[in-house]
Amino acid sequence: MTDVYIVQKLENNKDIIVNVPGSKSITNRALMLAALSDGECNLDGVLFSDDSRAFLDCLEKLGFQLFIDENEKRVKVVGTSGEIPNRKATIDVRSAGTAARFLTVMLAVTGGEYTLNSSEQMKKRPMGEIIDLIRNAGVKISCLEEEGHFPFIISSNGLDKKEVSINTDTSSQYASALLMAAVMTGLKIKLTGKRVNGAYIKITLNMLKQFGIKYVQFEENKYNIEKQRFRLEKYQIEPDMSGACYFYAMSLMIKKKVLVKNLHLNSMQGDIKFLYALKKMGCLVKDTDEGIIIDGSNVSEYKGIEIDMNDFSDQALTMACVAAFAKSKTLIKNVGHIKMQECDRVNAIITNLNCLGIKAREELADGKVNICIEPGKVNSGEIETFNDHRVAMAFTLIGLVCGGITIKNPMCCKKTFENYFDIIDSLY
Repeated sequence: MTDVYIVQKLENNKDIIVNVPGSKSITNRALMLAALSDGECNLDGVLFSDDSRAFLDCLEKLGFQLFIDENEKRVKVVGTSGEIPNRKATIDVRSAGTAARFLTVMLAVTGGEYTLNSSEQMKKRPMGEIIDLIRNAGVKISCLEEEGHFPFIISSNGLDKKEVSINTDTSSQYASALLMAAVMTGLKIKLTGKRVNGAYIKITLNMLKQFGIKYVQFEENKYNIEKQRFRLEKYQIEPDMSGACYFYAMSLMIKKKVLVKNLHLNSMQGDIKFLYALKKMGCLVKDTDEGIIIDGSNVSEYKGIEIDMNDFSDQALTMACVAAFAKSKTLIKNVGHIKMQECDRVNAIITNLNCLGIKAREELADGKVNICIEPGKVNSGEIETFNDHRVAMAFTLIGLVCGGITIKNPMCCKKTFENYFDIIDSLY
């Protein structure tokens, strides 16, 4: 693919039927849990993307035995019962936030001498809270460039504490990392902040149960996980709801019936809440044997929405693009944390919508960051992706409605969905 992708208006009357890759969130959790398990674990439906390949590469550098079949979307991991085979290693998490947070905690807990490198993009993302927690538990971490950021060296004999507290506001990945790594040492974990019951923490807790890991929950935010051995021979990874939502948004924006195969309403992924937002805006939602169907073909026009997206904020960009064609303003609420993701996503939304002639602005209310979008006539223009896969994929939707949209650096979507634009091409 070239350095840009020109999005054409989609004008045919065909229904949209697609397959999406496996869930990134579930894939990388499954890889970590399989590595910590007692014996062979076969993972099916694995996502192969820049992020998951980074995780796989790190596991190989740490000495884990992997059998990888990309064609069959399958990985066999030989778990080592909570021990890291190579107690001295250098790994590169690249731009994978899950690998960065999960592996940092895992290596600190198990002990050893490790150098952790990353991409320039990941160097900008916050790691200070988890570094401080680990240091306070007796682990030496030396940041090699900016304090509180990648790259760094971990020198560990394991944690010298059995009780820790972690704030969920900046990133719930810290909490998920601790919940999974706790099986290696035994930990009491207290979650604080506004997202103690967040969607990604719920995924982690569900997967602990699925892998046979026992834990005790006290109140809504305290967990006790004993050191334990566990084993699971086979695990099926769900298709990625985050990736599916771009196609489901098309149902409303270009009046289509959309089927994403093998996704169902009992999904444990938090982005399923986006489907119910589409339902509120007029779409029909139906679960079938083949997968979830969203039908917006009979929605002639739709109103904007006021919606708290804190717990499914990966779709804030998608909703912003939906909002551009609504008949009234949209208020996306409580998404301040997305400023610290692959890029400042609040800025990405506002900058790109304003470039296309749509008024968008940041608003503060009760200490929370909201984005107000007033619909209008959409102009043609270039989308600055800021090397963020979700910016590229979301703003493609606007081009499908009206054409005249150019996506710069489209292959940044390889981070989670490397054949996204191939599927877009197939829609024509």
